[in-house]
Amino acid sequence: MTLIKVLTYGKGFKGQAIWASICSIINKLFDIAPEILIGIAIDVVINQEDSFVAHLGVVDPKHQLYLLGFLTFLIWAGESIFQYLYLRNWRELAQKIQHRFRVECYGHIQQMDMRFFENQSSGRLTAILNDDVNQLERFLNIGANDILQVITSVVAVGAVFFLISPKLALLAFTPIPVIVFGAFYFQRKAEPRYALVREKAGQIAAAINTNIAGVATIKSFTKEQHEKQRIANISHDYVKANEAAIKISSAFTPVIRMAILTGFLATFIVGGLDTLNGDLAVGAYGVLVFLTQRLLWPFRDLANTMDLYERGMASARRILGLLDEPIQIRDHDQAQSIALSGAIDINNITFKYDSQSQAALTNIKLSIKAGETHAFVGQTGSGKSTIIKLLMRYYHAQQGAIKLDNVPLENINIESLRSQIGLVSQATFLFNASIFDNIKYGNENATDDAIIHAAQLAEADEFISKLDQGYQTTVGESGVKLSGGQIQRIALARALLKNPPILILDEATSAVDNETEAAIQKSLKKIAAGRTIILIAHRLSTVVHAHQIHVFEGGKIVESGNHDVLVNQQGRYHQLWNIQTGGA
Repeated sequence: MTLIKVLTYGKGFKGQAIWASICSIINKLFDIAPEILIGIAIDVVINQEDSFVAHLGVVDPKHQLYLLGFLTFLIWAGESIFQYLYLRNWRELAQKIQHRFRVECYGHIQQMDMRFFENQSSGRLTAILNDDVNQLERFLNIGANDILQVITSVVAVGAVFFLISPKLALLAFTPIPVIVFGAFYFQRKAEPRYALVREKAGQIAAAINTNIAGVATIKSFTKEQHEKQRIANISHDYVKANEAAIKISSAFTPVIRMAILTGFLATFIVGGLDTLNGDLAVGAYGVLVFLTQRLLWPFRDLANTMDLYERGMASARRILGLLDEPIQIRDHDQAQSIALSGAIDINNITFKYDSQSQAALTNIKLSIKAGETHAFVGQTGSGKSTIIKLLMRYYHAQQGAIKLDNVPLENINIESLRSQIGLVSQATFLFNASIFDNIKYGNENATDDAIIHAAQLAEADEFISKLDQGYQTTVGESGVKLSGGQIQRIALARALLKNPPILILDEATSAVDNETEAAIQKSLKKIAAGRTIILIAHRLSTVVHAHQIHVFEGGKIVESGNHDVLVNQQGRYHQLWNIQTGGA
């Protein structure tokens, strides 16, 4: 059951949950007590020295009223105190469980392999982490307490009813099975509708996230009105889904009200007749009439509670569904942390993406000695970047093996592996923070001098120094305030600050001008000292100094050798070189 699974996440807060529940129960008992005191007060006014209170030892009617007044004050004060306590504790508990769900969901998402993200939109994941977690918090904050207090009312009021008049108790309780049946009936009807509401909410978040990220493209194609209408259509679907859910939940309240009226009228009329016949005391009749409302009227709010419950459980199912997603790529018990020198051996690797019918790589064999610079060249989609994804353990190959320093890749702790590989990818991402902080992300313990030195090696220091705020300049969302070349140089500085034994540059100079590229090439001679470098490039001028160049085509390596050897072979590399240099 979804609710049980949700509550298991609150096990660490069991003490606070018990205390919050106790406060809710005591508050509800205090809430019921004034109705009983009103009936006793009526009994005092009518029977005076022969009243119920008189039999307890307080004979004077005035003293009896003073006593009831004092008890009323204590009860109202107690109710207020315990209301404060249950509100505070339930809300704190809801916040803590919300926090745990959000952090665990985010942590789980970070551990997922890249296959998972192929079929997920960032908007859906954002909606789960924000909207769904918040919706669950709203139920825990309000709905859980409401359910507990309804149960307390039924038990406490029922006990008083059966003590005073079993016959009226049966009449008053008659509508409750109808109410409970109705609640479950409407719940079953509402459940798929609220699941659809949560799904539509995710679609809205995904569309808005995508459009904000692609606002420059939208503007360049003058598609503002088109995208506005598309968002309006998705939002309209969300509204329609909500309307269908609201139609069910709204119908619940009138049904409950009529059931409540039946129970109240039964107590009101039958109890009144018994009082007129002398079978029931006037004070007892007053107690039962008032308590009937306390018993049944809370069910009137059951519709809102059920609405909160259904929305909360629909969100919980999405959250738990995310947490149940299996992590395919993870460390096994024998995985170890090792210090890498940079030797890479790739033996008969074959790999296919789930979304593609053709293999991205077929029988790839490759050996890179520690400290060497190797380059991968070839057309887009030929498999160059896929090798890197396998090396980083973003994916697992279906066949073959990869070894680093003669250790199978799967035997190396993932954190240890990735911490020793510096990657500057095609899709460079910068955080909405200062340039200084973005570079420091590569090594949080780096000194200011080390950060500046890394920027100098990446040929970034010069342009950074010319900015008004220098290294403290905020780059904007995804580096929107900077040019493509500036973003790549900052990303390169960040990777260099990591000081990894293996450095991978995946089109790292594709967005820089020729002069900056030449400067970076010059820096690479310093960068390459003592480390293995893999260059992925379409621009062949960036790879001419590599020890080995591997030409990829159709997921296979069709040529390997240094620049001079490959040019003289008159093969595929020779063709690419001639195209780029203006040769025949």
